Amino acid sequence: MTAHNIAPVYAFDIDEHGHAHVISDGWPSAKSPMAYRWLHFDRTEPAFEGWATEHLPRSAAKALLQAETRPHCDTVQGGMILNLRGVNLNAGADAEDMVSIRLWVSGGLIVSARRHKIFALDAIRDEIVAGKAPRDIAAFLAALAFGLTKRIEAVSLALAEDTDEAEDRAFDEQTAPPENIPTLRQTTIKLRRFVRPQAEALHALGSGTVWPLDETAKRHLQETMNRNKRTIEELDATNDRLAAIQDQEDAKAALALGRNTYVLSIVAGVFLPLGFLTGLFGINVGGMPLVDSQAGFAIVAMGCVAIGALVLVLFRVLRWL
Repeated sequence: MTAHNIAPVYAFDIDEHGHAHVISDGWPSAKSPMAYRWLHFDRTEPAFEGWATEHLPRSAAKALLQAETRPHCDTVQGGMILNLRGVNLNAGADAEDMVSIRLWVSGGLIVSARRHKIFALDAIRDEIVAGKAPRDIAAFLAALAFGLTKRIEAVSLALAEDTDEAEDRAFDEQTAPPENIPTLRQTTIKLRRFVRPQAEALHALGSGTVWPLDETAKRHLQETMNRNKRTIEELDATNDRLAAIQDQEDAKAALALGRNTYVLSIVAGVFLPLGFLTGLFGINVGGMPLVDSQAGFAIVAMGCVAIGALVLVLFRVLRWL
């Protein structure tokens, strides 16, 4: 056992007063002498699989090591598996490429695993270091759910503001049409992909049937669920607005194409008889009229003008112009 070594991202023991004690053990156990123990790992660390296999139930270890997950909340072997998603706020990343956080929660233990940095967890770590740690597991879960939802909501509101700007440009004839509609729609789709199932996971957690919650944690989670619901409604509305903007742009493009096609059709209609006439006079056969006349070209040119004017008058009569 002494040969084993792993470096958790965070490792704390929290007492019932919210005071934290840093765990320095190179191979920490899954038991805490205090109210609860929080072990946070980078799931890509080579030693993590061995640690999870040794200290956790098989199903829990498998859930923490899965390559891809969707948000869900389930009871497994006397504990709880909670998978959630957060917006990707890491440098150089797209916020809509939501990152996964997996948790195994059992009596007195929280094991969390991630691949990319989760800012909501960093915020909890900062509170712990400042001496304001969540006093129990229910408070920890409520704080995590709130932190993830708050950041998703902020991204959703920024997306709505970008949609407002695109909408103004789309319906303003004096400005250039928006070019970011496909990007905004893709962002909305990616966010909705995980935010909606996350609402179901939060509802299962907030019900108190999967993990026992006190009244404070229940109220906190209820507020989080309400904010998550508003975010879903905002994303749905944004998606509908973007679809309407795209329809408006498609209609404008179709109108311009139809107008241009109409103009070309009128021009072609005017020049069709003129093309026939000039083609007829261009054949090299005997008996062509006006061949020896000095006024031949002028007569043909005036005839073409007259025919063109007649065609235009005919189009007016037929209401094609």
